[in-house]
Parts: sequence; C-alpha cells; structure tokens
Amino acid sequence: MLANARARLTRLEPVSAQHAVAAGALFVDIRPDWQRSSEGSIPGAMLIERNHLEWRLDPTSDARIEQAVDHDVAVVIFCSEGYTSSLAAASLQDLGLHRATDLVGGFQAWKAAGLPTGGPPRV
Repeated sequence: MLANARARLTRLEPVSAQHAVAAGALFVDIRPDWQRSSEGSIPGAMLIERNHLEWRLDPTSDARIEQAVDHDVAVVIFCSEGYTSSLAAASLQDLGLHRATDLVGGFQAWKAAGLPTGGPPRV
C-alpha cells in the first residue's frame, strides 16, 4: 500500500519542500498533538490532524479551510517520519488534489536538515 502510494507522488526532500512552501504550497502537519508536543513544530505549518485532512482540504466540502479553493492547490503533507504522510497525500490525490505530495522523512528529516523548527504553528 505504501509503495503504491509513493509511486504516484513526487515526494519532496526537506529543502525542496521549503522552496515549494515559499512558492505558495500549503505545508500541512498531520501529526497528533502529543507528537507535536514531544517533537516540536515547523514555523508556519498548518495543523490539520490526519483524521480531518480530507474534509478540510477537499474544495467541494462544506467544512473546507479557506485555502482549499480548487483541486489545483499545491499541498505538502508531513508527519513524523514520512510514512503516514505518503498515504495521506495519495488520499488527497484520490480526491482530485493532483498536486498533493509529502515530505520525505517527515519532521525528523526536516529537523536533521537543520531547517527551522519550534515556531508557533498555524491553526
């Protein structure tokens, strides 16, 4: 299942994800609160826990976030290590969000790359 999901994605290494976000991609942290509390956060990342992801990012949903304007929105999902995020990004592609992808190695890879951590998340 994971291999099939990843075969459909153009996954981003940490620096590439940082560039995608700078170019306007939504950067979405799907980790649960306990994990964010113990590991840390990425400044500016939007918090949408995994169990809310599809209905918050589906542009046809009545419960969508304001940034979910259409199916062309670029979205980069991350979790702790990049497993759950691959499945989540593939699920978003199933909804028609063809530019959805994930961060290779998740938060742990971002942190190991020396990229910014610890700032307040966007809710």
